[in-house]
Amino acid sequence: MPLIARRTLSLLGLVLVLLLPASAVLAHEEREVKLPDGTGSVPVHRQGEPDLLVCKTDKSDFERRIAKFPDELKQRNLRLFARCQKEGFRHLQQAVDQVDRPGMNIAILPGLYLEEPGQPAPTGECANLKARWSSWGYQILSYEQQVQCPHNQNLVAILGKKDLQIEGTGAGPLDVVVDAQYRKLNAIRADMTDGVYFRNFTAQRTTFNSLYILATDGFVIDRMLTRWNDEYGFLTFASDHGLYTDCESYGNGDSGIYPGSASNINDGRGYEVPRYAIEIRRCKSHHNMVGYSGTAGDSVWVHDSEFWGNLAGATMDSAFPGHPGLPQNHAKFENNKIHDNNATYYEHVKDGTCAKPPAERGYEKGVVCPQIGLPPGSGIITAGGNWNVFRNNQIWGHDNAAFNLMAVPAFIRGEESWDKQFDTSHHNLYTGNQLKDNGADVYWDGQGRANCWEGVRVTSPGALPGCGGAGPARVVAEPVKLVQMYLCNDYSISDRRLPGGCWWFGSSGLARVEVQLALGGSLVLALMAVLLWRRRLRSRWALPLTVAGLAGLALDVLGALDGYTALPAVALALTGIWLLGAGWIARGAFGWFTVVLGALYLVDAFDRAVWMLPVIPIGPGWVRGLLTGVWVLCAVVVVAPRRKVTREEAAA
Repeated sequence: MPLIARRTLSLLGLVLVLLLPASAVLAHEEREVKLPDGTGSVPVHRQGEPDLLVCKTDKSDFERRIAKFPDELKQRNLRLFARCQKEGFRHLQQAVDQVDRPGMNIAILPGLYLEEPGQPAPTGECANLKARWSSWGYQILSYEQQVQCPHNQNLVAILGKKDLQIEGTGAGPLDVVVDAQYRKLNAIRADMTDGVYFRNFTAQRTTFNSLYILATDGFVIDRMLTRWNDEYGFLTFASDHGLYTDCESYGNGDSGIYPGSASNINDGRGYEVPRYAIEIRRCKSHHNMVGYSGTAGDSVWVHDSEFWGNLAGATMDSAFPGHPGLPQNHAKFENNKIHDNNATYYEHVKDGTCAKPPAERGYEKGVVCPQIGLPPGSGIITAGGNWNVFRNNQIWGHDNAAFNLMAVPAFIRGEESWDKQFDTSHHNLYTGNQLKDNGADVYWDGQGRANCWEGVRVTSPGALPGCGGAGPARVVAEPVKLVQMYLCNDYSISDRRLPGGCWWFGSSGLARVEVQLALGGSLVLALMAVLLWRRRLRSRWALPLTVAGLAGLALDVLGALDGYTALPAVALALTGIWLLGAGWIARGAFGWFTVVLGALYLVDAFDRAVWMLPVIPIGPGWVRGLLTGVWVLCAVVVVAPRRKVTREEAAA
């Protein structure tokens, strides 16, 4: 592609990005961190007696909690309880503070842990730390400031401890509960804690994350439950050698599982890679805004897990700045069940529920306050990702689409280099998936190269590249989809702003922006069609051609109501036939211009429904749309009534 053309298109992308609303660039914000060097390993669960014990003192309450345990487990807990009364701690933080060497084990006995010593608001120097405030209303503290004031943001702070194992001794995760009561940003923060292992307990009710693991090489989240948080259940960031196994999360305003900025170990490779940075297996994430999400979720392997009851099942993206490892690459989803992600949580923003303090919103009763805008009813959304593999998943019951692929210009993540603007949505492979009862199989904005789909039927556009061929390599998304994306990104939970015209937030019928665009354009062209027929076209074919054109314009509006049908392509074809015929009849410069425009309509119809043209950098819809605007101006001149010249004027 010529440099001048690429830079022109980049400039167009920049203009569009500058128009994006401020809410489009808000996300999880953290101090600047480096990805691990990769020398660590996934820790292994250690058996044996714990080094440190945490328990409460109410024996009757403890006995009630363990009453239905299997006898062997009950007896073990009774022995540990007796020992804990003599040498144990009453709060988890107290035990963490006593860890003085790598490889220690902490056991938490059944009970409710409110961690009262960590609850109070900061005072003294901790109340006046000098640090940048994030757009979400919390300070971006350095690691040193976290050490200085561990409870400014965290109920339990695990800072710099190595190979530490923390395990609940109950029969299941709900027997041990660490509850932040919406008083802290994080229930548990593990920062620079290589080899940390969390097992068999619950963390809940925060204004951000239940369990947050940061800048760590080697971690395991095993049989853990997180729930009822403003943002994330599990958040792991800038980490490597990680394993989520048999976990569960629900009731979160962003995602249940978020492996953000996983170590970017496979950048530059193809589909086959030596290892993945993070593995997620046999986990369940449901009734969140989204089940799984990962800005720069690089080299993450998700398998044999289940995501349901969310707004969307899973997302990965390159849409937010400040995340190491962008653009996102090399996630692999296989053998997962992703179904019925059609929640309508934006209603809680509309009615003001999400404007209340977190403790009053009703998270425990099923309220979820979505933190960002995304298309509900979607199985897996990829917003700017490369070399991702989606294989052998079962995806069903989505009102929108099983797969959604969208490009994200590099300007959005803060990259200004010309050569990076079109570096997302390439080489994504969709194969062997079982898709049923979805509104559509695929929604794609058309941008990117070497993406391929197998076994899909109902799609937008109607013709998708299969695997094994070169396929198209578009650098700009389809125009209407780009406009829709721009509009829908104007969502803001803090301002209770839900963009009008966007179906994501409930707009339907004529209220949808794509329908309004189709209707407005069709009405203008219909008027031109009638005026041309009445004033310029002199042929027995003029009326049938005009009727065909009007039918095409009507179908264009109907097609905008449901883009997952053949109607948009049929509408383009009928409109193209009308323009070809009308131009041939009209002749002259305007006539030949009309013929060219008609041919473009037919090419666009072919591109959408039959075969995406592989050799053009932008879709024919862009050229067709721009030339249609010019054609309308010319048509106005052509059909304008001409004043008759009087005899006196002629004689003069």
